[in-house]
Amino acid sequence: MIARRMSRRPAEWHVVKGGLRHGWMLPLRRIEWMFEWTAYALSRWSFLEVLEYLGSLSVLIGVIFYFSESGDRIKQRHYQAWQVINTAQGKGGSGGRIEALQELNLDKVPLVGVDASSAFLQGIHLERASLLRADLSAADLRGSALADADLTFANLHSANLRGSNLENANLSNANLSDSDLVNSDLSNVNLDSVDLTSADLRNTNLQGIQWQHITAIKSANIAGSKNAPQGFRDWALKKGAIENANSAD
Repeated sequence: MIARRMSRRPAEWHVVKGGLRHGWMLPLRRIEWMFEWTAYALSRWSFLEVLEYLGSLSVLIGVIFYFSESGDRIKQRHYQAWQVINTAQGKGGSGGRIEALQELNLDKVPLVGVDASSAFLQGIHLERASLLRADLSAADLRGSALADADLTFANLHSANLRGSNLENANLSNANLSDSDLVNSDLSNVNLDSVDLTSADLRNTNLQGIQWQHITAIKSANIAGSKNAPQGFRDWALKKGAIENANSAD
């Protein structure tokens, strides 16, 4: 609420002048007296009050427009993120894709079918991301956070997932052939119909994995894997998996 204060009418100049004790103060007091009259006159000018109200109103209108256009700004931000991802498609390096993918995922935008093959995505955070049918083949995903992500039918052929967290992820029907999963956390991962041919599973955490319907595991290296469910090791070796702790890193 705007509260305007009326200035008190200044004294006449001869009164002010007569009250001065020192002559050298006369020019300074004259200037101050003129300002007092200016303030007095402006305080009684209704036009200035109108301007104050208009200024407050413009702020209010700006706030209303800011919130009313928030949806358009979000759409524009998403469009720019997708543009970054699509422009860098098929290229190496990051190309801004880490930030773009993380931003979209934070806004709960599905990343279904995204193509980030051969991309440098080391350390990316895509927890609970919807990556159904995503192409992440040959991507560098070392140290990534993919817990609870949906990677159903995803192409992770030759992907580097060393030291990544895939806890509770859904990898059903995914292609993980020739992938590097050394020291990764695969606890409680759904591996139904997964192709693990020649995958490197050394020192991975396999606690609680759904493994009974794995499609292929031939030549996969399971040396040092931890917390594997009962029966998994024997089954994997019978299906052609190997245990080679001295495999070159």
